[in-house]
Amino acid sequence: MSALNARLSYLFNSYYNQTATEQEKDELFQIINSSANDAQLTALIHQAWNDLEITEPLFHPETSMDMLNRILDTNASPDDIPHLIKQTDNTRLWIKLGVAAALMIFVGFGAYVFINQKKQRDAKKNITQAKPMHDVLPGGNRALLTLANGKTIYLDNAHNGVLAKEGDAQINKTRDGQLVYEGEHNDTAKGAAVMNTVSTPRGGQYQLVLNDGSKVWLNSASSLSFPAVFTGKTRDVEITGEAYFEVAKNAAMPFRVKTNNTMVEVLGTHFNVMAYNDESVMKTTLLEGAVKISNNQFTSILKPGQQASLNQNGQIRVVDKADAEDTVAWKDGLFQFTDASIQSIMRQAARWYDVEVSYQGEIPVREFSGRISRNVKASELLSMLKYAGVNFKIENKHITIMQ
Repeated sequence: MSALNARLSYLFNSYYNQTATEQEKDELFQIINSSANDAQLTALIHQAWNDLEITEPLFHPETSMDMLNRILDTNASPDDIPHLIKQTDNTRLWIKLGVAAALMIFVGFGAYVFINQKKQRDAKKNITQAKPMHDVLPGGNRALLTLANGKTIYLDNAHNGVLAKEGDAQINKTRDGQLVYEGEHNDTAKGAAVMNTVSTPRGGQYQLVLNDGSKVWLNSASSLSFPAVFTGKTRDVEITGEAYFEVAKNAAMPFRVKTNNTMVEVLGTHFNVMAYNDESVMKTTLLEGAVKISNNQFTSILKPGQQASLNQNGQIRVVDKADAEDTVAWKDGLFQFTDASIQSIMRQAARWYDVEVSYQGEIPVREFSGRISRNVKASELLSMLKYAGVNFKIENKHITIMQ
């Protein structure tokens, strides 16, 4: 099955089972409007109808065929459907394709088609039984703020408004869940900076604005240590895990990100740093501006669209045309993959859903491409993979990928 057909199968079944998100619904109807997918769509409708086990015919074959064609036609409008139905007669003759058209209206456009109530109950029962017995909710805005004096504040439970004052900075939590540091930076101040740390758990994420106006998005299982107010000649921060930066420009005071034994130095730019301990390489992806990557062995300057990968031996490899959209999709609330291994996908899933992952049997080597909201339950993400031949089970926050 092609990646597109697998995606269409997932979207159709999600919509049919009433688990599709609004974004997935929009994506489904965009695919429906593409004539290239008519054969696959029709096959899916047939299967869904067969699952309902309804044998009573609803429409005349010619009318049903016309309805299906109108639905699949890119020029069709939902307003056309009631008019078509009103003109149907009570003829009992039917064919499978006609019933498929009826189901498409039933699934896609609401209460125009009525079926036997007992059959509906049986179908719903079957659908319920097919869903995983256990599931895991997605992560959310959760983080811990540690002040210089060791005091900790759980940001997901903290009130909006002023949380604390650190040196010359005032720390505010906004209504939309951001942490904002207010206070002028001082490039002539002496002495140790007042350091704070924001850390996200597995299943958490958070956004903050530093006192120079730079914005930082923290992915799950990550941390950012930074001065409450930047002082001296550089703006130095340190991260673990993954973070996306939009750095405020200040040529006289370079912004530097330290992770492991590597330094990323910028003046004003947009970039992503991924440095999880369970990943084989650290990746820095540049979207805008310029950055310099350096360690004890190598130095490399990135241009927009490039990505630097640092392996465990300290060697840096630069990719000229990195997939920046995939890299920063997490910041925009998406899982997005292009030719990704199941292991790579599941490492992301484990951090976001705060689950353990194990593999049972010999898992075929294959690559996956697709996109889905990070706001869905774990079973919905895994169902997208299931249509490409990956089986799974979820029990007590443990996901098992099976042959």
